[in-house]
Parts: sequence; structure tokens; C-alpha cells
Amino acid sequence: MKSFFDLFADSYHELTRRGNIRCIAVTGMLCALSMAIEGFTIEIPFAKINFAYIAIASIGMLFGPVVSFLAGGICDILGYFVHPDGGFLPLYTLIGMLQGLLYGMILYRGSSSKLITDKTKKAQFVIRMICARLADVLIINLLINTAANLHYGFIPAQAYSVAIKARLIKNLLQLCADIPILLILLPIVLEIYRKAFGRRRAAAE
Repeated sequence: MKSFFDLFADSYHELTRRGNIRCIAVTGMLCALSMAIEGFTIEIPFAKINFAYIAIASIGMLFGPVVSFLAGGICDILGYFVHPDGGFLPLYTLIGMLQGLLYGMILYRGSSSKLITDKTKKAQFVIRMICARLADVLIINLLINTAANLHYGFIPAQAYSVAIKARLIKNLLQLCADIPILLILLPIVLEIYRKAFGRRRAAAE
């Protein structure tokens, strides 16, 4: 049974010892996918709707919290240059890195090639995916992002309670789409990765 800290060590080794070229290449492709999805962001009062989190969740699932932490920052920085919107604000880069860290901690090592045949593991993975998205919505989107918007003056102090309510409603409604999307797409990403790299990964480990 691996400890919590082993997740970070294993994830770090994804970048160093365990086929780092594969890790970098797949992470790069998923970051590019995140940029493409980011272009379809829908803006509503006090909030934005997009599905770029799917790419970060996939990176966290495949390579763990260290890689997804770095990827979250890279995606935010590249996203600014690809889709510039106002000035560059480092706090949002840190928030993107925290989002990646969260997905990596919850999803990494929660998936395996046995998911296809092992019903218990599959059920556990479903629970992990739901928990990961709920944590992202409640901690990152609702609390931290709202506080950051208030800090930068995007939300007037007197409108904070209104913004929280608006973002809560938006995120709860979006969860109705987010969770089914994760439940469908992440196992597909995992199966594609397993078929493409499974044998070499097993040999490396």
C-alpha cells in the first residue's frame, strides 16, 4: 500500500526515470488540447464555463500530482498567450497549478489496466472521478477563484455574496454535465493510453 507521499515520488519519477519522453509528449498533447478547449469558453456574469479541466484531469490521472501541478501552470501561461484577455495575473497561474495538483492527488494510482475487468476497482475509480470534480468545483472554482476575482477587483466587495450565489448556481448546474463527461472520457483516455504504452510502462515499472 503506497503512502500519500509516494504519489509525489512516483509522479516525479514519471518525469525522470519512467519514460520521461512519453510523459512529456502526452502531457504536451493534452496541454494543447486544453488550449483548444479554452477557446470555447462561455462567459456569464461572475463566472466562465469551459471544459479545459478534462485535459488537466487526464494528466493528473496518468502522471500524478507533480506533473499535473506543472501542467496546470503551463496551461495557464500558454492560455494567456493563445487567448489574451487583459493583463497576465500570476495568481491565476498558481490557481491553475493547484487545480492540477488536486486532480493528480485524487486520480493518480486510482486507475489501472484492471479497471476493465475488476468491478470493485472500476467503482472506486468512479468515486475518485466524482470526488475530484466536486473538490475542483467547491475548492478551486467557488472559493479560491471567487476570492481571486475579489482581490483583483473583478468582483466589487459589496457584490461578493451575490457572486458566490451566482457561481454556486452555475457550478452546480455545470456539474450535471461535468461528471458524466468525466465518467465517459477519462476511462477512454486511460484505455487509449494503456493500449499505446501499457507494455512499455509495465516493463519500466
